[in-house]
Amino acid sequence: MSTHNLYLLTISILGMQRVILFIMTVFFLTLVVIPGLADQNDIDVNTTIKAFQEEGFSVGLGKMQTVDAMGLYEMGITPSCYAINPSAPYMSFKVPKAPGQTSNNTISDSPLNPENTGLWLDYHTRPDEAFVYIGTTPPECDYFSYCGYIAMGYFPAVGDKHRVYASLGDAVSLARLKDELAYKDGVFSKPIIIIFTADMNADTKARTALISAGYPEDIIHTLVVPHTLVKLGLDSETDTLTTLHRVAFFKDEKEGDVYMNSTPGIVYRLTPETEEEPAFFDVPDLIVRGTGDTRELDLMDDLEELRQAIIDRYEGYEAQDLTTKIWIFEGYDAIQRGVDTLGDIRDTVYLNTTSTILGDKPGESIMVYGVNHVATGKATYANFGLYGLAALNGIEGVSNHDYSGTAEEYLPGNPHAKYLYVAKITRQDDKSPSTSVISSGVGAHGVEPDEPCFVGFRAYVEPETSVGPAWNEIVYDRAIKLTP
Repeated sequence: MSTHNLYLLTISILGMQRVILFIMTVFFLTLVVIPGLADQNDIDVNTTIKAFQEEGFSVGLGKMQTVDAMGLYEMGITPSCYAINPSAPYMSFKVPKAPGQTSNNTISDSPLNPENTGLWLDYHTRPDEAFVYIGTTPPECDYFSYCGYIAMGYFPAVGDKHRVYASLGDAVSLARLKDELAYKDGVFSKPIIIIFTADMNADTKARTALISAGYPEDIIHTLVVPHTLVKLGLDSETDTLTTLHRVAFFKDEKEGDVYMNSTPGIVYRLTPETEEEPAFFDVPDLIVRGTGDTRELDLMDDLEELRQAIIDRYEGYEAQDLTTKIWIFEGYDAIQRGVDTLGDIRDTVYLNTTSTILGDKPGESIMVYGVNHVATGKATYANFGLYGLAALNGIEGVSNHDYSGTAEEYLPGNPHAKYLYVAKITRQDDKSPSTSVISSGVGAHGVEPDEPCFVGFRAYVEPETSVGPAWNEIVYDRAIKLTP
């Protein structure tokens, strides 16, 4: 039989969806290597698919890949940039529809990446399905995590969907993986498997298949979809799900760039060939925020002294204090109220200021100052960025790596100055690593001089708890708008 006739026969027998699976399998077998998953030879995609099929699953292939939030917004695919962290890039599952699914999902980045045609950043999900990510963790960095979300919530009272983008529990993260036996020799650039499902039966069968294919059991982790909080199903009157893989501050930036521009793993969409009654997981317990340690609040007097030192240095400028408040609460809160948490994660605290305008007068700036939460031991890393109010486009992030020690020149002789910081947001470059230089005329990559904007703050992972600190145990970061 000729190659052409064989191709036509494959089309007629398998149908378009199975052909796509075949083509993608060949693609991944050729291009994707997941090191360290077996002692002698890597476990290939075909072996993994066969193991899943033997457990009664139909298998669709997707991938983990970087998300271009600004590109999606500028093309009109998304309504905003989702308050992205300017210091920490994002990856996401990109998966095909379920077999027989006729309703549309919401967001695909295929207009930006045509090779992703047929893959979706959010997806309707049958209650008995599971998504399995098999990949590698990032190279050495300050932080990484994997977290599941409701993307679009369907609200029967109004008969429509709107964005909720709310986390569905605690993430699988660097802070917790490093305490596991599987990662006793290090957690970076190591194999990891994430199962994302609501169904204990699907989870068990997926684990059975993975182990039979040769994957170590102790690298398998489950992100639970709490069925009482999510309307599962493939029709249009159900929620869509999504996932995020966050990474922050690679030790070697070149290694980090290679990782973020790669496909570090494959996502398998597992749909039972025969629809089954699921055995749902309970809503997962959450790690308690906070330790009761309020030592940061002892620095309030020093912070007031720092504020005055900043104003004194800019004598003759009009100084306007911007009020800082809690910006984003948590996923379970958002789901109950039907509000948008913009892809929250419990590994951090989100604060922001009231909005202002950063004009282009020479010397006009926003002075950012506060307690360095890393120096006090209340966070693993902390950062801020400027956001356009309309686009929620975080740009030009500044972190504790940039601003540590910056308060000492403002408070000479003050022994507590080492726990504080000062940084600047402006349109003129002063070559300081703690200065954030804001451009205009570059779309979502900048903020216009007449555009309302605000400062957004994050403080990630209190070491003692492995989640974000409690809001009432930290001193809120602050900002002053200075106008000549």
